[in-house]
Amino acid sequence: MAAESTAFTLVLPVLPLDDEVVLPGMVVPLDLSDAEVRAAVEAAQAAARSAPGKPQVLLVPRIDGTYAKTGVLGTVEQVGRLADGDPGALIRGRGRVRIGAGTTGPGAALWVEGARIEESVPEPLPGQVADLVKEYKALATNWLKKRGAWQVVDRVQAIEDVSALADNSGYSPFLTIEQKVELLETADPVARLRLAAQQLRDHLAEQDVAETIAKDVQEGVDKQQREFLLRRQLEAVRKELRELNGDGTDTAEESDDYRARVEAADLPEKVREAALKEVDKLERSSDQSPEGSWIRTWLDTVLELPWNERTDDSASAYDIQGAKAILDAEHAGLEDVKERITEYLAVRKRRGERGLGVIGGRRGGAVLALVGPPGVGKTSLGESVAHAMGRKFVRVALGGVRDEAEIRGHRRTYVGALPGRIVRAVKEAGSMNPVVLLDEIDKVGSDFRGDPAAALLEVLDPAQNHTFRDHYLEVELDLSDVVFLATANVLEAIPEALADRMEIVRLDGYTEDEKVVIARDHLLPRQLERAGLREDEVTIDEGALRKLAGEYTREAGVRTLERSIARLLRKVAAQHELGERELPFTVRDADLRGLLGRPHHVPESAQDPAERRTSVPGVATGLAVTGAGGDVLFVEASLADPETGAAGLTLTGQLGDVMKESAQIALSFLRSHGAELELPVADLKDRGVHIHFPAGAVPKDGPSAGITMTTALASLLSGRLVRPDVAMTGEVSLTGRVLPIGGAKQKLLAAHRAGVTTVIIPKRNEPDLDDVPAEVLATLDVHTVTDVRQVLELALAPAVHGAAPEVPVAA
Repeated sequence: MAAESTAFTLVLPVLPLDDEVVLPGMVVPLDLSDAEVRAAVEAAQAAARSAPGKPQVLLVPRIDGTYAKTGVLGTVEQVGRLADGDPGALIRGRGRVRIGAGTTGPGAALWVEGARIEESVPEPLPGQVADLVKEYKALATNWLKKRGAWQVVDRVQAIEDVSALADNSGYSPFLTIEQKVELLETADPVARLRLAAQQLRDHLAEQDVAETIAKDVQEGVDKQQREFLLRRQLEAVRKELRELNGDGTDTAEESDDYRARVEAADLPEKVREAALKEVDKLERSSDQSPEGSWIRTWLDTVLELPWNERTDDSASAYDIQGAKAILDAEHAGLEDVKERITEYLAVRKRRGERGLGVIGGRRGGAVLALVGPPGVGKTSLGESVAHAMGRKFVRVALGGVRDEAEIRGHRRTYVGALPGRIVRAVKEAGSMNPVVLLDEIDKVGSDFRGDPAAALLEVLDPAQNHTFRDHYLEVELDLSDVVFLATANVLEAIPEALADRMEIVRLDGYTEDEKVVIARDHLLPRQLERAGLREDEVTIDEGALRKLAGEYTREAGVRTLERSIARLLRKVAAQHELGERELPFTVRDADLRGLLGRPHHVPESAQDPAERRTSVPGVATGLAVTGAGGDVLFVEASLADPETGAAGLTLTGQLGDVMKESAQIALSFLRSHGAELELPVADLKDRGVHIHFPAGAVPKDGPSAGITMTTALASLLSGRLVRPDVAMTGEVSLTGRVLPIGGAKQKLLAAHRAGVTTVIIPKRNEPDLDDVPAEVLATLDVHTVTDVRQVLELALAPAVHGAAPEVPVAA
């Protein structure tokens, strides 16, 4: 469409343009202060004196010292002064010129040869070219309207020539020098218009993006300005309110300044870094963001924790005898646990004196597990330990806890997330070295939410708990200085891995003498206060207390004893208010029957011979351990009629598999050794044997009733009664060996409470007698045996020939 012609050659002075490009049709003012511009204009004027027409120059763009290959023929329309007063020239672009070789000419300017580039567009315009013209005019009109150049819009719309319309884009201020040179060197008018349209289209797209960003930024700035204005107004309102109320402080503003609070708090370095990161997030978040409330709650929790607060152990903690005196004054008995606490305090004192308070980042904490039946004082012992050490005491109830998050805390992403109970306990105590009582640790369960007992492994491990990490806090918490006391009723219910991390201290129950002391020194004063009575109004003598502990209650602890004392005092108070009794009043053992009714527990040996459980053959007294401590257990055996009963062994009483196997072993032993023991074992072949354990609603299991069942069967077959003052425990083997059992101390205490005077235990349990209180052993005749034959000799009463057997009564 464009045809270049070299029909005539031009010789023109060069006017270089360093920061501008002039396209044909453009009229531009040039500053004559530049020497090269002035030299080109003067040379053109000198040449024009000898030729008709206006002076002509060649406008050539120069980029980095390099001239373009195409220039523009320009005519000097006018020479004068510019608006700022400097000399200048007004030059109009006429057409494109192909630059040739340099030549000579008048003046100081550079002269070159050039060939005029002729351009042509067919008439009429093809459809595609006409559409391109419309598109370019629409784009140019859109851009000009945004700039408010309405007069230029009409001029652009009036241009019909394709080449002139394309060159008109040279006025566009957004085009770079390189883009304008590209337009200049594009000879084809249609291609040049297409290039100009693309450049304009790209600029409009960039402008739209820039406008969108600017709008968003402006909206954000407007919002911040509004928020700033509202906050300033809120501050002014608060200031006015403070002046009205006479209060010069603003606690709300102080509590909101978390950064100042974090920097002022005495936090460990890593905790401080984590807190400052959260403060940065809080400052970046908006007030409407839910993350802001989560961060504030987390920061409040971190700032409230006593990171570097420790309770100084009291003087009594380092006065070992003074600490022991506190434990003795608040708890009677429990010598094992008192001794362990005393040892811990003694070691802690020596470590402190020798500068060994912290070894390998770990402090001298302790993890003890107090295992024993209910009511023996496990929970209250924790308070006494804290009192003796001068530390804060916190109780954490774990009974029924099934969610692992209760121990380790919830992730902060959950709604209502909280730290675990361990962290909350430390926060509640206000120090990093409290005495924490983990109550009922054997009652912890597990389900789909995890196993809390597994989460306690790190808490109760002295080698790990100095870097305990809660899921909510996600920073390390040092628990190595905490004294953990865990309580449990049944040791077997505690997971083995967890029990391995704790030092087990057994509390097997109180003797009758200890119960009397506890009732006199602790229970009675507390219940007198609750009943509204003074100590000089109602007293209970020692005989009454002993009868209450021995005949009205039978337990390892003292809870039922305390309830009995409370009931007794309420009865006396009510009788006084009704005018039936005068105060002061001393309760003696003879008064108990009228106040509390008949005793509930009478020793077997003290009952009438006809009413005793062992008054018939086939009944023996055993000893067992339950969750409530030791207890006596009766075993009853009977033979079925050979004509009506089926042969075999029948067991009742809700027995476990181990106890059922023990019954089979006992029966097999008697069948194989019946002749040796002079028992009519022929009856065992054709007649069914039934063994029953009373209290059938209570589950029972374990091997320690083996010799008891053997004795009951031997009594049944021989017709000899079992002595009523004898109780026994031990596992039996098929050869008649008596094997050791567990819980010997609790069983001996149970025998003592039940009034039994003779106890049979395995020989290999003899070392357990060292743990039994001396006053209990003094009332018991303990026999250690290795064979079931020795058991039968001790337990069975002699046979009486020719008359009904008489059961001897123990003296």
